[in-house]
Amino acid sequence: MRKKVPNRNIPTPDPKYNSFKLAKFINTVMWDGKKETARAIVYGAFERVEAKAEKPAIEVFEEAMNNMMPVLEVKARRIG
Repeated sequence: MRKKVPNRNIPTPDPKYNSFKLAKFINTVMWDGKKETARAIVYGAFERVEAKAEKPAIEVFEEAMNNMMPVLEVKARRIG
């Protein structure tokens, strides 16, 4: 008998910007299950970013996420 494959919990995309990355970011900002409070914090920050950068906030967010990611993947090698 084969093992049962677990169901993956895929987050729903963000309702305002329809972005999976932003939904995951909101989930990391969230404390004690208060998602609406976390959304209010993130959306408020996005409004401030749009005012300063004069670009859509979602583009600034995606650019920041791409700048944060490593360019090369480093794999550990065991020697000995």
